[in-house]
Amino acid sequence: MKLATIRTAEGTAAVRLDGGKAVETGAPDVAALLRRPDWRTAAAADGPAHDVAALDLAPVVTTPAKIFCVGHNYRAHIAEMGREMPKHPALFGKFANVLLGARDDIVHPGETEQLDWEAELGFVVGSRLRRRATKEEAAAAIAGYTVVNDISMRDWQWRTPQWLQGKAWEASTPAGPWLVTGDEIDDAADLEIRCEVDGEVMQRSRTSDLLFTPADIAAYLSTFTTLEPGDLVLTGTPGGVGAARDPKVFLKPGQVVRTVVEGVGECVNTVVEDKP
Repeated sequence: MKLATIRTAEGTAAVRLDGGKAVETGAPDVAALLRRPDWRTAAAADGPAHDVAALDLAPVVTTPAKIFCVGHNYRAHIAEMGREMPKHPALFGKFANVLLGARDDIVHPGETEQLDWEAELGFVVGSRLRRRATKEEAAAAIAGYTVVNDISMRDWQWRTPQWLQGKAWEASTPAGPWLVTGDEIDDAADLEIRCEVDGEVMQRSRTSDLLFTPADIAAYLSTFTTLEPGDLVLTGTPGGVGAARDPKVFLKPGQVVRTVVEGVGECVNTVVEDKP
């Protein structure tokens, strides 16, 4: 099953992708749909339909209660950054207002000179996951997977040992185009993940290179907080980020960032100049 959140004249709506049609489910976004215990049944029901080719895609979830991110989780990326393999996930957070749709523009803030890309596999929680969940329980709680780019302001990120100020800029994080349930992609065990800038491949890896799997991450998070339906988790980025290149390379207005996860979809976002 594929689910998306779209913008309509009446507001946002969660839809099920059904061939060339997007069928409304009656929920305002995918997060709200997942909060229904019978969300799979509700998602399969009939409703108003839209042409997929004409959709205005919102972030796959617009109202997540929590957004967690994992840093340094691809073995190749850890190596390029000159770090040792971590024993535990390196975590940071974001807020719901960071999210962009899969075709929305990325605004280049005037405050940064180091706007960088980070292609990521994301997953969305589909059922409550309480303290000390097992890895098997965590895997069962994942509703599905999506494509995310953790666009980062490196000069702000490295101002302090804490990364929040470089990772939580409003309207900076494309997430979409839809959620794909795990049964369609073998729970994202070995998918190609890629980031292109103006058609040039900057990152290419496979999710099998993840040090901590989505189920590992969800189980770890459940140790200290309850994960709720609609929560979004970013699993980390592979090697090839602009900050790790020699010389360093950063995004400029006018460039197009394409983020792809095999079997899941792609986000295509244009970087635009910040205007007062």
